[in-house]
Amino acid sequence: MNIGYRFAIALAGAAVGAAVGVSRSSAETLPTHRIPAALAVEAASETIAVCAKQGYRETAVVLDADGATIVAVRGDGAGIHTLDSAHDKAYTSVSFKNDTMALAERAKGEDSIAPLAKLPHVMFFGGGVVIKLGDETIGAIGASGAPGAKLDDNCARAGLDKIRDRLQ
Repeated sequence: MNIGYRFAIALAGAAVGAAVGVSRSSAETLPTHRIPAALAVEAASETIAVCAKQGYRETAVVLDADGATIVAVRGDGAGIHTLDSAHDKAYTSVSFKNDTMALAERAKGEDSIAPLAKLPHVMFFGGGVVIKLGDETIGAIGASGAPGAKLDDNCARAGLDKIRDRLQ
């Protein structure tokens, strides 16, 4: 084996070693926070209870930061469509990292985001409330069944308020 060939192999080995070292150091895990199921159930239950006290038949869905369902509770007498609607409001909220009331406003006007409503599960209608821990979006609550977006929004906010001080 000649020296040039050995040098090329050694250089290639060093390059691979450096690449592996770089990828290993840049592939550190990302810290995330999760909403415990018990808190999600409590938030959904409070959302439904607050609306029920006002005479509304509500459904509540709590999603994690990835948009996966933690809990879905269809309140007594809530329409079957409210399961999809509550899910889509929560999904929209967590996907856009914003409440759907604010997103509904952004869907109006000159720089409208309305065309994005054609995406699956995106709904720019009040009732989706983002759950944050500091600046990190950790989930969302979707509420559906009250006769109006602001009413759904208020019920979802009540659910979040019930658990907010225990999110860590």
